[in-house]
Amino acid sequence: MLDLTTRNIKYLPGVGEQRAALLNRELKIYSLYDLLYYFPYKYVDRSRLFKVAELTGNMPFVQLCGEIRSFEEMGEGVGRRLVAHFTDGTGFVDLVWFRGIKYVKGRYKTGERYLVFGKPTMFNGRVNIAHPDIDVAASVQLSEMGLQPYYNTTEKMKRSGLNSLAMTKLVNNLFQLMEKEVAETLTPEIIAKHRLMPLTTALRAIHFPKNNNELQAAQYRLKFEELFYIQLNILHYAKDRNMRYLGHRFAKVGDCFNRFYSEKLPFELTGAQKRVVKEIRRDVNSNRQMNRLVQGDVGSGKTLVALLSMLLAKDNGYQACIMAPTEILAEQHYATISRMLQGLPVDVRLLTGSTKQKERPAILEGLADGTVDILVGTHAVLEDNVQFHNIGLVVIDEQHRFGVV
Repeated sequence: MLDLTTRNIKYLPGVGEQRAALLNRELKIYSLYDLLYYFPYKYVDRSRLFKVAELTGNMPFVQLCGEIRSFEEMGEGVGRRLVAHFTDGTGFVDLVWFRGIKYVKGRYKTGERYLVFGKPTMFNGRVNIAHPDIDVAASVQLSEMGLQPYYNTTEKMKRSGLNSLAMTKLVNNLFQLMEKEVAETLTPEIIAKHRLMPLTTALRAIHFPKNNNELQAAQYRLKFEELFYIQLNILHYAKDRNMRYLGHRFAKVGDCFNRFYSEKLPFELTGAQKRVVKEIRRDVNSNRQMNRLVQGDVGSGKTLVALLSMLLAKDNGYQACIMAPTEILAEQHYATISRMLQGLPVDVRLLTGSTKQKERPAILEGLADGTVDILVGTHAVLEDNVQFHNIGLVVIDEQHRFGVV
């Protein structure tokens, strides 16, 4: 069975040592697998025919069907070029070659019908197409041509003949070489549930789609798979971290939390707030590090949830810190928290870049000896001279405009 990951790209028909070195250096393509997953960056519909009379100099790629009436060599030296006068009966367009002139004259004949594909431009008041793709019309079924892929290539590759069309041929050679389908990476249950295209079908369709619907289905399958494994990796990392590192355990709900909840709450907690507080309480009692994102609309009560969590830390002998992205927001948090905790034995301090120098020593000393319970601040709390006695909970309000704590 062909192993795509270990088979060197140089063994693919049409590559060889020199092209392999170029693919290695320019695109980091070393194996057949690398080429298989080097996807096109755009597609051009080759199922439609244009009339010469429709052409202008600012159109995208077009396809024409007609015949060459005559050839004409023009210019000298580096400006030498071959011009073929092509018509479909509605007008004439000039097909132009600056290289391979002898080859073109020997390959294409006047009076025979061809399919011509390329990008029209204007030169000296005439529409021309430089270095077009040409196929014998009788050998091509337009309905089967579908969307033509275009691959990113570098200037060095183009100078060596490895342009987008050459890459297309190499990918086609790869699919002809593949003996069996690519092994599935997702379970039948996931594929069926999300109505995903089989992997081998998706890989063929991403390179050679017959139509936009097939292309979109292939893109959906491959994007789903990529995001699925990104999420799986994140879950694996989170699980590993959860198992590897211990956190501070907040085993009790103490006096500060209970008094605040029963005496100081300005309003009854919503169902969502109660649910999130219970989840946080469960996390901080688990002896594992908690990494949690709290998301809600502006005014939904995220700060109150954060405050209740910080009181859990206080009741268990730990300090807490809430860091905001701006001084204005930090000052707002400080004013809100200080007002809500008034009358409770909780020392709350504010530390920002604008904190007066004469106030800083007392704040830093209180943090170091543990008398400061909650610190509200900006990125100033990350300075080296800010040392906590026993920090147990950190709240980061870094995405305020998106409603995230």
